[in-house]
Amino acid sequence: MGRARFPTHTARMAAAADRPDDAPAARRKGKNVLGGPLRDCSHDPLTGWHRDGCCATGPGDAGVHVVCAVMTDEFLAFSKARGNDLSTPMPMHQFPGLKAGDHWCLCAPRWKEAFDAGQAPQVVLEATHMATLEYASLEELQQHAFA
Repeated sequence: MGRARFPTHTARMAAAADRPDDAPAARRKGKNVLGGPLRDCSHDPLTGWHRDGCCATGPGDAGVHVVCAVMTDEFLAFSKARGNDLSTPMPMHQFPGLKAGDHWCLCAPRWKEAFDAGQAPQVVLEATHMATLEYASLEELQQHAFA
C-alpha cells in the first residue's frame, strides 16, 4: 500500500468548483470496505467530495475523500498541526468546520498518516469506500471501527 502526497484541504476545496457532478448518485456510490453497499456518512455536517453525504470518490478528487471518520479533538489537532485545519469554518468553500463527534469523509492518505502516528479517528466501515483499501488494510480499519 503506497502513500500518496495530497493537496491541502484549502487547495482541494478551491478546486471543488471544477469537479464534475453529473454522475448519477447510485453509480457514484460504489461499495464499502466490507463489500456491501456504501452507506451515507453524514448530512449534518454535509460531507463527501460531491457534498451528498457519501464518501464516494470521482474524477478530480485528488485527496481521495473516502474514509467516513468520527472526529476527535486529538485528530483535529493532529490534522491542523500537519497543515490541514479541519476545525475552522470556510463558508466560501462550503466547509462548516468540524468538531469532535462529527462524521466526515476524510482523505484516505490523511487517515493512514494519522494511523501510523497513533492518532487515527474511528471509522464507520459501512460508510467507508472500498478505495480506502489502496491506502490502509481492512485490518487497520477494523482496529478503529466505530461501533
